[in-house]
Amino acid sequence: MGLSNPTSLPLAPQPLLRHERSVLTDYHTHHPLCRHAEGHPIEYARHARSIGLAEIGFSDHNPTPEFLDEWRMTWDELPVYLAEVEQAREAVPEIPVRLSLECDYLEGREAWTDRIAKLAEWDYLIGSVHYIQDGLAVDDPKYMNHFKTQPEILEMWKNYWRLYEKMIRAQQHDFYAHPDLAKRFGALPTGDLRPYYEPVIQALADTKGVMEVSTASLRKGLNEFYPARAMLEMAFSAGVPIVINSDAHKPTDVGADFAQALEFVRSVGYRETVRFEKRQRRVVPLPETWPL
Repeated sequence: MGLSNPTSLPLAPQPLLRHERSVLTDYHTHHPLCRHAEGHPIEYARHARSIGLAEIGFSDHNPTPEFLDEWRMTWDELPVYLAEVEQAREAVPEIPVRLSLECDYLEGREAWTDRIAKLAEWDYLIGSVHYIQDGLAVDDPKYMNHFKTQPEILEMWKNYWRLYEKMIRAQQHDFYAHPDLAKRFGALPTGDLRPYYEPVIQALADTKGVMEVSTASLRKGLNEFYPARAMLEMAFSAGVPIVINSDAHKPTDVGADFAQALEFVRSVGYRETVRFEKRQRRVVPLPETWPL
């Protein structure tokens, strides 16, 4: 008996592309235009490819219409940033290169982010809190003399988490970075910290927000990730999705300490992460180990 028409035969299984498999991504990386990073986006993308990441995203600090600080691009430099991310896409076509910005949440200036959202075809926007009031950043060592006594630390933590919750409820961003950055220099209130986390976790659950698990803390000398285990456990219990990132400021930071981060999130119970494209997200399984 002869073969049937070839077009009716079942198709052989096709291997999944790297970015379609359960492989990690790194969506939080920076660019020299922020004045405290180094390396061209092409170098970041090549390193991501070399260590087997599925995707990489560039998310330098957002420009602001008026001067805010010295560690971000100006509005006039944004076209340079867009062009160099596009160059990375062309030079490293083997993995998707996503386009983003890390957008500081500044109370009363939410319109800045609305304006930014219209400037390019972003794949996602990251929300973060650095400033708890004008000019006072929780992760800048020159301000650490402001947070020495317990009353000062308590006030800082109160303001930081209030702003973090407000940022989430504004729903301008696709995920939220280094959630407990306020611990950067060890300025911690005494006692149980979960009451500070609870309103933020509730806001994430209410808005279906995504929380970042960042390995940058390990490179800053801390012995735990952003966020602390207690906060991640609360997020998991509330059904909050996560994405693992490095907050890379040089090419070799990309994917740094991802094996430990994967072990960490899996130990809490996470088995899924998310991917982003054109501000749409989809859920994908986490790998069991890293590197594969």
